[in-house]
Amino acid sequence: MPKKPWKAMKQLRKGVAGLLLAAGSSTRMQRPKQLLPVGGETLLGRSLKEALNSDLDTVVLVLGHKAKEIRRELGPLLSHPKVKIIENRYYRKGISSSIMAGLSEIEGSHDHVMILLADLPHIDSNLINLLLQKYLDSHLPIGAIKVKNRRSHPVIFSRELYPELYELRGDVGARALFERYDHKVCLVESESPYDDRDIDTPEDYAQFQRSLKK
Repeated sequence: MPKKPWKAMKQLRKGVAGLLLAAGSSTRMQRPKQLLPVGGETLLGRSLKEALNSDLDTVVLVLGHKAKEIRRELGPLLSHPKVKIIENRYYRKGISSSIMAGLSEIEGSHDHVMILLADLPHIDSNLINLLLQKYLDSHLPIGAIKVKNRRSHPVIFSRELYPELYELRGDVGARALFERYDHKVCLVESESPYDDRDIDTPEDYAQFQRSLKK
């Protein structure tokens, strides 16, 4: 069968994929923070559910440390038609390795990718949808949520930056791309109060648990 011309292949690409990064070993937490109990569910289950309830076309869940155990705990969520699970064998090399692993799954089918961190418990479907729409309307190649005059998560990138995402190394994410293309960034302020603190230590988790009871 002859190969389709490049233009025809390009027309098949569409929409925005989400990469939910949950491969880390939770060294500072001293136990898998993906499985921390949060109001009758796990921290990762909460993040995954919000991503799946958003307008993202598909959600690639990137696992690594304790992947089998995490799969078991997520249960029925993994049967959702929008979710795809992959395992990053190189997760010890940092967050950049998970970005590359997830990107390899969607680069041929989606023109935009939103990167979500599983340990930010206040990212919900409304915030995801707000960033998604404002970014697409801007026609800029990069987007991010803005909190108190600074860039925060989630973040989103167009296809033109996929090659540079593949060049990332270590545990610093895509910070360098925001610095390089600061004139091409769509910053979106949340329409409601948004706490962008992550859960990294037992103290962070205890504080988050207390906030749920208020």
